Amino acid sequence: MIAATLFDPDAETLLGFFRRETAEGGRWLQVAGEMEVVYHGRAASSADAGDYLMLLKPDRSLQIHAARGIKPLNWQPVVDGLEVFEDDGRAVLVAERTTPHELVRVAFLDVAYAVATVPRDEGGLVLQGSEAQMQRALAANPHVIEEGLELVEMELPTDVGGIDLYARDAQGRLVVVELKRGRATHEAVQQLQRYVARLRETLAREIRGILAAPEVTAPARTRLEELGLEYRAVTALPDAADDGPRQGALFDDEARNPAR
Repeated sequence: MIAATLFDPDAETLLGFFRRETAEGGRWLQVAGEMEVVYHGRAASSADAGDYLMLLKPDRSLQIHAARGIKPLNWQPVVDGLEVFEDDGRAVLVAERTTPHELVRVAFLDVAYAVATVPRDEGGLVLQGSEAQMQRALAANPHVIEEGLELVEMELPTDVGGIDLYARDAQGRLVVVELKRGRATHEAVQQLQRYVARLRETLAREIRGILAAPEVTAPARTRLEELGLEYRAVTALPDAADDGPRQGALFDDEARNPAR
């Protein structure tokens, strides 16, 4: 979603744009036009005045692109400090990185446009294969989720749905694992909470809940913490054994007989 757009701004207007939009945070800033770029750090470089595209991303990385080539003319992987000011009638942006110490100074000579964009939900990492394949791979290798985790049952049926993985941790505590191939959202957290709540009610004992996915949204992560649930990042899958996971006994241990 576009938050602000400027065409042919003067120095004062451009400086106001930078101050407002960087204060908001979490925005893409694009500025195109004639610029001078100077770098100081492990080496020194400067670019003749020319037409460039400057990108300041929500992750606080900076890129400056020329008209040709896929590699930026200059960049900062992390901007630790950002300063904007007027110098001789021109808007100037100085991006500083502390470790190692580097400076990129951009003087805007004749800006064609400046755009601030609020990013929508980003596309995230999605593990290859189906969720069923993910389930089989992690059932056969539960240590990928957590060291010491042992499978008790896969797809444990309950009256609120099937639990992807039902396991026991290294301390003997029972664990409900909810799996997602892509970025996990608030809906996945609620699903996990339903399973954990039902087993706590049925077994009258401590049940841990783990959401395993390559990524999780910030609201979902916050909700997990509020509910006392956990997140484990799974960004690659092991090969699942062809003969399927080896499951623990279901009826001769405390997983199904908590009175023992």
